[in-house]
Amino acid sequence: MAHEVTLIPGDGTGPELAEATRRVLEATGVGFNWDEQPAGIDIYEAEGSPFPERTLDSIKATKVGIKGPTTTPVGSGFRSVNVLLRKELDLFACIRPCKSYEGVRTRFPETDIVIVRENTEDLYAGIEFERGSADNAKMREFLAQLGSPVREDSGISIKPISEFGSERIVEAAFAYAKENGRSKVTAAHKANIMKFTDGLFLETARTVAARHPEIEFEDRIIDNLCNQLISRPEEYDVIVLPNLYGDIVSDLCAGMIGGLGMASGANIGTEAAVFEATHGSAPKYKGLDRVNPTALMLSGVLMLRHLNEREAADRMENAIAEVIRKGDKVTYDLKLTRDDPTAVGTAAFADAVIEEMNA
Repeated sequence: MAHEVTLIPGDGTGPELAEATRRVLEATGVGFNWDEQPAGIDIYEAEGSPFPERTLDSIKATKVGIKGPTTTPVGSGFRSVNVLLRKELDLFACIRPCKSYEGVRTRFPETDIVIVRENTEDLYAGIEFERGSADNAKMREFLAQLGSPVREDSGISIKPISEFGSERIVEAAFAYAKENGRSKVTAAHKANIMKFTDGLFLETARTVAARHPEIEFEDRIIDNLCNQLISRPEEYDVIVLPNLYGDIVSDLCAGMIGGLGMASGANIGTEAAVFEATHGSAPKYKGLDRVNPTALMLSGVLMLRHLNEREAADRMENAIAEVIRKGDKVTYDLKLTRDDPTAVGTAAFADAVIEEMNA
C-alpha cells in the first residue's frame, strides 16, 4: 500500500533537491502518493503568504511531509517557514543525526552523534518587543518594577521553557536511544546562570532519566559541551537540548561531518512529521543543477524509517554512502578540490544512487 506524503519542493535550489530525492525514494520500491504543495519565498511573492493554508492542511491529512529548503529573509519580511511549520503542527522534536561517511573530508571521521532539539519553546517562541514600541515600554516598566531595569534602546525577547515541553523532548531523546541501539543521553543547558529556565530543563531531564535506568545519562553546561565535542567527540551519543542551543550545536556537529550538505533532519510531533535538510536554499545556485542533495536524501532515509520501511531505508542509506565512498559521481563539494571538472550535478548524483541501489 502506497504512503500518502506531502512533498514541499521549497524555493531556491529546493525544487532540484526535492526532485532528486523523490526519484531516489521511488527507486527503493516503496510506494508513494505525493501531494505536492508550495512554501517559501516564491509563493509569498505570488500570494502574500510563505506557507499557504492548503499546504498546512495537506500535512495534517497525510501526517507526513518531506520539504526542500526555503529562504528566510534576513531582518525583514516573513519569519522562518520552518519555525511556522513546527509551531502550527506542534512538531516539538527535531532529530538531527550527524554521522561521518567515508569519502567526506572531515577532521572527525568517527563522528556518530544524534542531536535531539526541542522545537517549540525557548527564544525561538518569538515573543519579542521591538525597540521603541509601546509594548516594549510596558515590558521595560514591568521589568523595572521587578528590579531588573532594561535600557530604553533595547529590543526584548522572552525565553519560555516549560516542564511539559522539557519532559516530552527528553522522553523523545530516550525513546530514540532505545529504538536505535544508543547507550547514552546527554542533556545540555546553562542552568548555572539561567536557573529558572535552563534549571527547570535540567531538573526535568534528571527526573525523566530516572525512568530509564538502562540508558546512561549525564548533563553538560552548553559551552563546555561545545568544547568537548571538538576535543572528545567520542564521548557523546544522543544529546538533548533546548531550542536555541540545539540549533547551534546541530550546525556545529554538521561541520564535524563535512558540512550542512551532509546534515539530515526530522521534525516529529504526536500528529505529524516533516523531514527536511538542515541547510538553506542557496538561491545563487538555483537552476544550475549543482548542489549536493545528500542532506535531503538522508532526510528521506529518516522518513522511510518513520514509515517503518526500515529495509528500504537501509538500502537507500547504504547506496548514498557507497556513492560518496567511491567519489567519482559526486557533487563539487565532495571532491578534493571544489573546481574538479569531474564533479557531477544534483540529478546525476541521484542517478548514481539509484544505480547503486539496483546493482
